Formats: sequence, structure tokens, C-alpha cells
Amino acid sequence: MNLTMLLDMAAEGLPDRMLIGDVATGLSGEQLRNRALGGSSVVAESGADVVVFLGGNGPAFPVALFASAYAGRPFLPVNYRLSDEQLLEIIARQQNPLVITDTPERVGDVRTMTVEDFVAAASAADPVDLGLTDFDDDAIAVLLMTSGTTAAPKSAVLRHRHLTAYILGSVEFASAEPGDATIVSVPPYHIAAVANLLSNMYAGRRIFYLDAFTAVEWLNHVRAQSITQAMVVPTMLVRIVEELQHRGEDAPTSLRSISYGGAKISPHVLAKALELFKDTGFVNAYGLTETASSIAVLGPDDHREAMASSDPAVRARLGSVGRALPAVEIEVLDDDGNIAAPGVVGDIVVRGEQVAGEYLEAGSGLDAGGWFRTRDRGYIDDEGFIFVQGRADDTIIRGGENIAPSEVEAVLGEHESVNDCAVAGVPDEEWGQRIAAFVVLEPGAAPDEAALRDFIRAKLRSSKTPDEIIFLEELPTTPTGKVLRRNLVQMAIERNFSRQ
Repeated sequence: MNLTMLLDMAAEGLPDRMLIGDVATGLSGEQLRNRALGGSSVVAESGADVVVFLGGNGPAFPVALFASAYAGRPFLPVNYRLSDEQLLEIIARQQNPLVITDTPERVGDVRTMTVEDFVAAASAADPVDLGLTDFDDDAIAVLLMTSGTTAAPKSAVLRHRHLTAYILGSVEFASAEPGDATIVSVPPYHIAAVANLLSNMYAGRRIFYLDAFTAVEWLNHVRAQSITQAMVVPTMLVRIVEELQHRGEDAPTSLRSISYGGAKISPHVLAKALELFKDTGFVNAYGLTETASSIAVLGPDDHREAMASSDPAVRARLGSVGRALPAVEIEVLDDDGNIAAPGVVGDIVVRGEQVAGEYLEAGSGLDAGGWFRTRDRGYIDDEGFIFVQGRADDTIIRGGENIAPSEVEAVLGEHESVNDCAVAGVPDEEWGQRIAAFVVLEPGAAPDEAALRDFIRAKLRSSKTPDEIIFLEELPTTPTGKVLRRNLVQMAIERNFSRQ
């Protein structure tokens, strides 16, 4: 199956339902398809072999993605926040690209169109299917650049069959109510933006794009647009909770569901959010670029049950990512490569039709059995709930002992004065690495390193107690909410160097 078939189904089954933009002035399913078909002519006439989208959230994003699909070209949304050097390196890798951007001066001597010109040309062109794709489900649909935290970013490959397998395995066609609407703030170059577009369109739910997130604008638009569903990253949820508390207001009553993911969330923030959004169901989604979005979900009932439980094991599930979706298998492998027993930490692996695990530069990362190593460490409890402890690369090795930052973070986050925190390993001549904790305090709380160390020491072994605690106004994160541990490590190194 091909991405164009998903849009064809929406356009033919829900031709008049508003799917993109404002409730009064947006695009219906039929209008979206017409613009995408027109856009496919623009792409074909350009002679390009790949479409690069360097822009923000808005109607141009879905038009460009589906135009690329109808034209049979891979679609590559790129992070517009990259430096010019990084951006030029990525553009230079592409064979014969068409770059759709409002900043053509940043991309060098390649074929470009402004976002406005592309949308105008797509709207003016005849909406005719040129038959430029033979609906080969193994063709490349989307390319997404990995974060490149430890090496140059790689081009993750998502073929049509991976993305359609995710949609067909997790979304019921036309299942949304006519007035349903979602607000999307994650940037186009993230897998969550691609998955949100496909899943909401297929369900028949209107997508309202918020290009520049602020809690004030988000809350205003949720109310004005009668938003019923929302997807946020944890840092966004932190800001939303703070803004509601500042205003002394109740949460918008239209919201029936909030999904979050992409990074860990403070237990305090989650508890506050559940309290403020009393009538809203919360969903924690876990997935990767290489898996075409979510592979595990902690649903609304799981959240409320865990929140209300006095059983520590059930309560702890608020820190899990839920259970595997029906269409995938998830296992944890121990250090010998065998399936780990419940509660035993190891490497998380996943298998399923939606799992790509492929890179243009490195080929397939699937093993002979179709399993993909996520490079995440974690465990599965005896009820199937998956607990992600963090990236394997983040493991702190202190004096020969492996320490998961998430284990220390989970305890530290329980302290009443801690609003948010992160833990990282900092180079140390004696121990190899020492443990550094970076803490954002609750408003009005006083920094007290000794009290926090005592709190952790009472719950964990002394070897897992942070060697240093650094208090910050906020943690450095990516636009999608992931903590930039490398920035924290560099901060600690420079801080200690300045003391010498």
C-alpha cells in the first residue's frame, strides 16, 4: 500500500470534512488531495529526484509530503534550526534535489522554490494523477535525519509499506467524530509530525498547526479551535501546566486526549497535569524514527489506575511507556543475547511490519530474525509494561559499575523540591566517570545539595549518589524535548575547570 492511497481514502470517504488548518478556512480532504496532485506536477516538472522541505509547521507540509508521494519522489523534511554548515552537508548528500524553503540563501546552488510559490503553483495546477508512481510499497516515502549526537547524522529510510503498516495497525479509518480536531506543535522534520499527519488524516480528524509553540498560544488556540486531541513533548507539557497554574484556570474542557512522548517526564509534572486535566485521557507513546512512530502505549486507563493505586508496583507504571502495540513484538535481551526475565534490564529490541531500521548510508539494521536493536536499555515487568531506562550510550560507568541515569533521575524526581532533573556521566581521572545531577527546582525551593544527596542515598546505594549537583533554571533540550546530555556534560566540565 502507498501513502497516496491513504489520502485517496480520506478524500473520497470524507470529501467535505475539514482536515487541515482553521475550522473555517482550512482544507477539506478533497482540497488537500487536489493540491497534492497539483504539487506532484510541480515536482515532476522540476525534474528533481528528491523533495527537501526546509520550513515550519503549516498546510504546506502535508501538501508537499503528499505531492512527493504522488510524484514518486522521497520526501525529506530538514531541521531548519541546523547551522548553515550542517544544512549544506545534508543538502550536498542529496541527488538532484528540489528544496522548498523560505531561506534559499542557506542551501547553496541547488534548485529551490519558496514555500509560498510552491503552494501557489500546486493550487493553480490541474489536480490530475500523472501516474508517476506504480504504487510500489517498497519505494522510499520519507527520509528523516537522525539526531547525530555521537556521529554525523544518518538518513533513516521509511518506505511506504512501513508507514502504511503503522497506520493500518493502529488507526481505524474515519473513526474521528466530525468536530474532532488536534493541535500539532512538533516540527515537520520529526517522525511524530509525519505520523500525526497520516494518522489524523486517516481517522478524519482536523489538524491545526502551531508553528512556534508557547504555552499561551497553545492554550488560546486549543480554546478557540475547540481542540479535542493534542500531542506534546514533555517540555511543552511543563510549560502548559505552569501557565495554567499561573492563570489559576482550569484546563480547556474540549480536550479529551493528550498524548506525550519523545523524552522522559517529571513525575511531579505528570501528577499536576493529571490533576489539572481531570477529564482528559493521557497517553504516553514510545517509538523511534526507525520504527515509523509508536511501538508501545501507556493508555488513559493505565494512567488513572497507576495514579490512584497504593501498590508501589502499579504506581511505578506511570514511569513506563506502556505495553507493545498489537502489530509489533518487543523483547528485552540480556547481556548474553537471551530474552531477559521480567524485571531484568537489557537491550530493547522490536520486530514488526512497521519497523524499518534502515539507513541510506549504512543499509539495514535488522538481524536475520527481523529484530531491530533500539539502542535503548530497559526492562519489562511481569504484566508486560515496558520501562525505558535510557540510551545505551548514556550509561554511566563509575569505577567499573554500570549506572543507568534514569534510575537516579527517578529517585531524585520524587523529592518535593525538584521540578525537573537529568543525570549524566562526567569524565573523571580516578573513577572513569563521576555522576553529575542537574536539577531544576520547584518555584520557591532553596538549593540544598546535602539534602538531595541524603534523599538519594536513602533509596539507592551510595555509589549511585551524585558526586555533584548543579542547579539550573531549565534543562537544555532539543525542540522535541530530549535532554541534551552532551551539553550538560560540557557544562560540568567547564564549571569544574573554572574552579581550578
